[in-house]
Amino acid sequence: MLGYVDIEDDPNEPGHEECMIQRPDGGRQILFIETPDEKLVKNRLHFDLRPSDGSRDAEVARLVELGATQLANHREVRGDGTGWVVLADPEGNEFCVLRSEGERMVG
Repeated sequence: MLGYVDIEDDPNEPGHEECMIQRPDGGRQILFIETPDEKLVKNRLHFDLRPSDGSRDAEVARLVELGATQLANHREVRGDGTGWVVLADPEGNEFCVLRSEGERMVG
């Protein structure tokens, strides 16, 4: 969803304990590190993500098609459709999809 890519000299292969990705323009990087801990409670990391193109709902549909599961619908939490949708990736890691900047500017 983020559009991030592998770092050229650091391919992320199955079995690697660390996975570093970055913006395609070489900007910000995100490092994921596998831990031996079992998930017993909420995630220790939770992303609230805003689509860079299109709408929140189109992005939610795309992510569900890719294997995410919708856990909660909070689109109307404020009564005006400006809320969010909670999804989980195939491993159960939860994240939220917010409205895009374009949607926010419209109202």
